[in-house]
Amino acid sequence: MTTGGAPRAGAAGRLPAPALPADLPADPSAALSPPLSAPLPTPLPTPLSAALLAALLVALFATGCGASGRDGASGTGPPAASPSAPPSGSPSTASPAELCTRIVAHWSREVLDSTAYGDYQSMGLSNGQYEILRTVVDAARAVRKSQGADVADELIDREAGRGCADRYRSGGPTEGPWQ
Repeated sequence: MTTGGAPRAGAAGRLPAPALPADLPADPSAALSPPLSAPLPTPLPTPLSAALLAALLVALFATGCGASGRDGASGTGPPAASPSAPPSGSPSTASPAELCTRIVAHWSREVLDSTAYGDYQSMGLSNGQYEILRTVVDAARAVRKSQGADVADELIDREAGRGCADRYRSGGPTEGPWQ
């Protein structure tokens, strides 16, 4: 037994449907859009649009059917590279010592302008590269005080190069002694 409130489920407990207006058409989609009095005109191609379409199709077919590859075979190999352009996906040709010099010199200049050293891992340095950085920055700070910023900048390049050359003289992580 229910004590009022919400109607029960089932046929007896359903709410009556709202009354529809009498002037509503039998097809509801007819009420949403007005009838079209005439079909929409289709634009006729102009000589300019026809010429543009023809040029587009010629260009499309010419690029799709042209010779490609080193031997001129159609679509059978990778595209030929121009002889003067370097390969786009070539690996770096810099030696580990050169890469070390670049990154140590970069971070040495950054650290020289601040009072604290950052975390060597956040700089992308190994422990050995970080030791080189600390030595370079200490020397550059002393030189900057006595001889100026330009001389300190030259010292950074020279000492980073010397330290990295010594570090990588005997090899890298997979070759020779690595510490």
